Amino acid sequence: MTGLGELKRTELSVRQERAVLVGVILPGSNADPRDPLGELGSLANTAGAKVVGEVLQKRQKPDSGTYIGSGKAVEIARLAKQENADVILFDNDLSPGQIGGLEKVINKEIDSKRGEGIKILDRSELILDIFATRAQTHEARLQVELAQMEYTYPRLARMWGHLERIAGSGAGMGIGTRGPGETQLETDRRIVRKRISHLKSEIVEIQKRKTRQVEQRTLEHFTVCIVGYTNAGKSTLFNTLTAAGTYADNKLFATLDTKTRAWRLEKGTEVLLSDTVGFVRDLPHNLVASFKATLEEAVHADLLLHVLDVGHPHAEQQFQSVHEVLEDIGVKGKPEMLLLNKIDTEEGEAAYPFWRTLHPEAIPVSARHGKGLASLTEAVYQAVRGQQVDVTLEADIANGRLISFIESHSRVHDRQFTDSRVQIKAVMGKRTLADLSRNEQVEVKLVEALR
Repeated sequence: MTGLGELKRTELSVRQERAVLVGVILPGSNADPRDPLGELGSLANTAGAKVVGEVLQKRQKPDSGTYIGSGKAVEIARLAKQENADVILFDNDLSPGQIGGLEKVINKEIDSKRGEGIKILDRSELILDIFATRAQTHEARLQVELAQMEYTYPRLARMWGHLERIAGSGAGMGIGTRGPGETQLETDRRIVRKRISHLKSEIVEIQKRKTRQVEQRTLEHFTVCIVGYTNAGKSTLFNTLTAAGTYADNKLFATLDTKTRAWRLEKGTEVLLSDTVGFVRDLPHNLVASFKATLEEAVHADLLLHVLDVGHPHAEQQFQSVHEVLEDIGVKGKPEMLLLNKIDTEEGEAAYPFWRTLHPEAIPVSARHGKGLASLTEAVYQAVRGQQVDVTLEADIANGRLISFIESHSRVHDRQFTDSRVQIKAVMGKRTLADLSRNEQVEVKLVEALR
């Protein structure tokens, strides 16, 4: 019986392999017209592959059998053979049948003597492979594995070449084996379904716990979440603002796990700052769904800091892609500050006037060297100021539960006890104040807006 380790398709890793890139431009494609395969090349490099060739095609619609048509498939096969390629990477998502059709045409043309022949991976599978190598925590590994399994399930018939092999026969069959009537494919599908169900159950529990944690933090603190395209400089900014020491590298998807730290602003004000996984164009939907718990910080944040690598040649497309992902996870319309990062580079300096014209309210920064961070800190402080108020609260001293709530959900400056009453002066979020105002057991007096 096939082991679960096999189902993760680790044999399809593209690390240290020679790759040919293929892109099909369809009507309405959101690939960068100036460099359609630029991002796919970056993904391939992140996975450790060496790009040895590129093929680009324009079509009105995909070919049902091979996505690109048999003629183009032969052209790709000849290029792959010429460059001694190990893998062909598509910038599009292919159906199991299309991958099977491509493998048949290409490997026949190559007449490979390397056993299984050349591998063909689509964009989603390449991203899943990168995520699998980046996942460090138990939560991230579960999320990646679920996305892999959901990608794998409809492709089992193509992935395994033992479809007619019988799982077992006669004596020696173990408990739980259905007998000679079940093919290996059916066994594999049953294993994958069971594993998907188990992973979903675990992730649901993580989701519930994460939601409770994030909601509690948003009650007690003003929360800020850094979002942006992968490799835009989010983790570098996070480290500079909080001295957190989070791993940051010049590679796609360097961060998969959300980190949250205290960020001290001016005048003693403190917020919670979170760093999140980077977004990318056409991020696989099952991967977005799997990482919903990780993106919970963005969903519940009071403010988003959108970091944009302003000097990147695909900056416009990246800006749009980030907002598409934010809409996918239900964060559309949340307060957002655009940070034009890497203005200290030659490319960033040249592009800055264009972006400043489009977004005059954007803040130019250099996350690496700290330029512009004073302006950012002041802007966030002003946002916090608009969400918090100084209040004087009065309650019955015997109401310990209410007093404990006030203490844990505000920044208390002074307490005065009179007879059976306690008067508390504190800085409190407007949402928490509204909750307390609906409580008949507490008298609330608004003193002044936070200065």
